[in-house]
Amino acid sequence: MKKTTPFLFLLWFCLPLAAQTLQTATGTVLRLENFPSKFISSRHVDVWLPDGYSRHKKYAVLYMHDGQMLFDSASTWNKQEWGVDETMGRLLAAGKIRNCIVVGIWNNSQTRHSDYFPQKPFESLPPQLQDSLLNYAKRNQQTALFTTAVNSDNYLRFLVNELKPHIDSHFSTKKDRKDTFIAGSSMGGLISMYAICEYPKVFGGAACLSTHWPGTFATENNPIPDAFFQYLNAHLPNPKTHKFYFDYGTATLDAFYEPFQLKADQVMTGKGYTAKNWITRKFEGEDHSERAWRGRLHVPLEFLLK
Repeated sequence: MKKTTPFLFLLWFCLPLAAQTLQTATGTVLRLENFPSKFISSRHVDVWLPDGYSRHKKYAVLYMHDGQMLFDSASTWNKQEWGVDETMGRLLAAGKIRNCIVVGIWNNSQTRHSDYFPQKPFESLPPQLQDSLLNYAKRNQQTALFTTAVNSDNYLRFLVNELKPHIDSHFSTKKDRKDTFIAGSSMGGLISMYAICEYPKVFGGAACLSTHWPGTFATENNPIPDAFFQYLNAHLPNPKTHKFYFDYGTATLDAFYEPFQLKADQVMTGKGYTAKNWITRKFEGEDHSERAWRGRLHVPLEFLLK
């Protein structure tokens, strides 16, 4: 059973906290409402603090995308959630992971695809292909793809230059790379991969669940995955100081991912990654949903935070 946990009022916050409550099984969620940015549109940020959180301890930080889907199914569009509070609480209680807080960054539904699509691989595509992708989206707004120009470099600037300094100054965190992680699913998996490659001095590990390697909904004659693999090959950080987790299911949208993930795995081995610092897992029968990610979230958490 989940418990209703009111948001705490902390005097050191300079941003307003939401008056509502979230249903959490363990810990407390604080909401930074409409966190401002000069790089992207403002959005809510939810910060999960474990039971017993203390200013006298130091905590690793896990940044997660699609923050509105993480904690409370009663407030999500599809009535599913990642169950981050349950999984984190259970692993902490069992001593399987280090002390950690979770920062959930809400997406902007209108710009999610453009915020999460790795920008440098996109810009490596032929200009006519870039234009066709953007123009197709304008003609087919129901797809919700590329409703604006690709803006993931600015999204990462927001995370690294605005949000992380705020979190580190207002919470009792460990600020170093080896205690800073990033995670997401689908397009959130792509932007997590991109974040650790673009900012290897900031992030020490990335969890990429059901990574949406196609980038769009086309799988045949699609040059986008190869652009991602070429980018990975050129920008993967040092395996001695970084960790990667990838996975995929075999149902619904995840059914398309295996051949692409196998190519990504070849890049990983070619760049010196081994079982010490990289995992790829296949989950037979699992689909592309928060329910599925909830069921296996403990795997990347234990790998990154043990």
